[in-house]
Amino acid sequence: MELVAGCYEQILFGFTVHPKSEACGDREQQWTPVADFTHHAHTASLSAVAVNSRFVVTGSKDETIHIYDMKKKIEHGALVHHSGTITCLKFYGNRHLISGAEDGLICIWDVKKWECLKSIKAHKGHVTFLSIHPSGKLALSVGTDKTLRTWNLIEGRSAFIKNIKQNAHIVEWSPRGEQYVVIIQNKIDIYQLDTASISGTITNEKRISAVKFLSESVLAVAGDEEVIRLFDCDSLVCLCEFKAHENRVKAVFSFDIPEHHVIVTASSDGFIKMWKLKQNKKIRPSLLCEVNTNARLTCLGVWLDTVPDTKASLPPAVEPSVSKEQSKIGKKEPGDTVHKEEKQSKPSTKKCGLTGDSKKATQESSLVSTKKRKRVEVLEKKRKKKKIKTMQ
Repeated sequence: MELVAGCYEQILFGFTVHPKSEACGDREQQWTPVADFTHHAHTASLSAVAVNSRFVVTGSKDETIHIYDMKKKIEHGALVHHSGTITCLKFYGNRHLISGAEDGLICIWDVKKWECLKSIKAHKGHVTFLSIHPSGKLALSVGTDKTLRTWNLIEGRSAFIKNIKQNAHIVEWSPRGEQYVVIIQNKIDIYQLDTASISGTITNEKRISAVKFLSESVLAVAGDEEVIRLFDCDSLVCLCEFKAHENRVKAVFSFDIPEHHVIVTASSDGFIKMWKLKQNKKIRPSLLCEVNTNARLTCLGVWLDTVPDTKASLPPAVEPSVSKEQSKIGKKEPGDTVHKEEKQSKPSTKKCGLTGDSKKATQESSLVSTKKRKRVEVLEKKRKKKKIKTMQ
């Protein structure tokens, strides 16, 4: 497995972790993270990261989405469509990526061709967060226009708009999709899907920065503090709380592998930590390993190369609504201006290793086609001169 984390310093970190079985003993810090790569791809701080079984994608304040092929360990290209900070990225299986940004757009991308299938003007303000229902048929989004919006992903249109009194900054479906949570500052509103109404509210001590469902009813909550709390969404009771970091926790991720239910946390203190959750959620999780990046971390993901995605793709009806005018993909260099009218249907074929000099590689890729063109023109002129000489 690979821990991937982005930071304010514009770097994406990668650490390989090899899990050890219970046979190795039940002592703390059994696992050892090993530095795999550091990649300086973006020209501004990283704001979002998402993973599937093949790719890692990162979003940034530089308005681009960068793609990394984790099997080949190379940078695959960049998506240039949004005109604002990328605020959220979500994969659905192996075929689709959904992005949201401060330009108010939600974009659905075909991961095979890396084309924009649909671009939706989702909110009048920023899109602050989005979450895809486990079925792939619905999505929820929140924005700075004080609305919670439900999207029909089969038809690619708005299904329902709910006005809320304040700007929510997080929305998250439960694993089975029977309920979802909407976060406003330090308040968690729990909604039931069948009634679309609030069934309960949990109040955290500080502003919430990240949440993650550990089961259908247990929610891990991190905020502008060192503590992580596990809440029961049915009883609204705090099951457990533990000090995870020395500074505020910015991101939380969780996954299951044989013998382990793991929660991963990243903080402004620079540390990424992995915790083993107990079956009884009232017992404090034990620390498996930690690594110090010496950077102010902002986002987190875990790439599991051994676990294939069971979700194949979004419902097929989403795919015919391709807008070629809206679809753009390629590399965006510092200083370049990318206009909405520009069309760029194919990504750059030049790929650079994750540990290499990405800036140099991207500059080379933009020059390749012009160099080839000039070479061809010179050869053509030489051929014409030879023909003229033979005719004389």
